[in-house]
Amino acid sequence: MNDTQYTIRSVPSRVDLVLRKRAKKTGRSLNDVALEALAKGSGVVPDASFDDLDWFIGGKTLDDKAFDDAMTWLDNLPTET
Repeated sequence: MNDTQYTIRSVPSRVDLVLRKRAKKTGRSLNDVALEALAKGSGVVPDASFDDLDWFIGGKTLDDKAFDDAMTWLDNLPTET
């Protein structure tokens, strides 16, 4: 991966506010949130691994309680406004 550095000037205050709120809400760095926004805005699909949901799915079939717990967890995720 190429680690090109950018300096961005004159960021509108509304954009700054939204990015900072998103970073705080998700517990991620402002840099990570800004990079994600740039990638999405430019139509670039961020790098993703195919094992990022293994913790959720597990290695075997879920039993009913595990499925119910997973659905409860998903239902309680914060939503962006």
